[in-house]
Amino acid sequence: MSRITENIIEAFTIELLNKLGYEYIHAPEIAPDGENPERESYQQVMLLTRLQNAIQRINKTIPYDAQVEAIKEIQRIASPELLVNNEIFHRYLTEGIPVSKRVDGHDRGDRVWLIDFKNPHNNNFVVANQFTIVENNNNKRPDVILFINGIPLVVMELKNAADENASIHCAFRQIETYKAIIPSLFTYNGFIVISDGLEAKAGSLSAGFTRFMAWKSADGKAEASHLVSQLETLIKGMLNKETLIDLIRHFIVFEKSKRVDPDSGITTITTVKKLAAYHQYYAVNRAVESTLRAAGYIVEKETPVNLF
Repeated sequence: MSRITENIIEAFTIELLNKLGYEYIHAPEIAPDGENPERESYQQVMLLTRLQNAIQRINKTIPYDAQVEAIKEIQRIASPELLVNNEIFHRYLTEGIPVSKRVDGHDRGDRVWLIDFKNPHNNNFVVANQFTIVENNNNKRPDVILFINGIPLVVMELKNAADENASIHCAFRQIETYKAIIPSLFTYNGFIVISDGLEAKAGSLSAGFTRFMAWKSADGKAEASHLVSQLETLIKGMLNKETLIDLIRHFIVFEKSKRVDPDSGITTITTVKKLAAYHQYYAVNRAVESTLRAAGYIVEKETPVNLF
């Protein structure tokens, strides 16, 4: 019987994502010195050509110069606080990037969208492994990164449950190291997945280990069998194109709380990024669907419809 290794777990992850319609890329091939370079340097964390192509495809009414300016805008995000950067980008991602365009000789406001939220399959989905990033002379290589339209939205760190020195806790600690050493990658992060091949949990950029949660259903109808690994269930249930796009758009919030120091009177505001758990995600969507059906916006498939 062959020994399970991290490479096998990585290959299993990539295979499942490939079956969900992700394009697989071995990152060294698109590195600056690779066979088909898609990055100008190892400091660059976005696949800009893919992003440019997606923006042109999604924003057909926006002039090219405004599209270019939108890309520059998200590249200029540079607060010293990682979570601040991430919140700014998330707002651009989910609300569009404000731009100005000339219409009949007048300036008009509009928005550039980085993702086609209405049609998930109109986006470019990539799963890449061995994606080397160099920042401040630090060289790191996360296990797997999921790109949507060239944006690194999901980082996956995988360990081997058969190795007593490598656990899902180790995967979390590795992510914490990445956040400190290559923070530019996480400016654009939607959420993080950690796994040891059996256990698998997802969490937000600000979440502690106990806030990382398993995704327990592949279809939202029933919890997965215990005979199926949590990693497989999470990939099929959470990372399929429709659910991932929906999660990014509607199920991530930045919650702020205020605290006043009783001695100094100084007020501090703390921000926490929250990602919906699987049961919250499915419950909200069922409630919305039920409301729309009651209002007549959803017609059951078996109900004949007279269009005239």
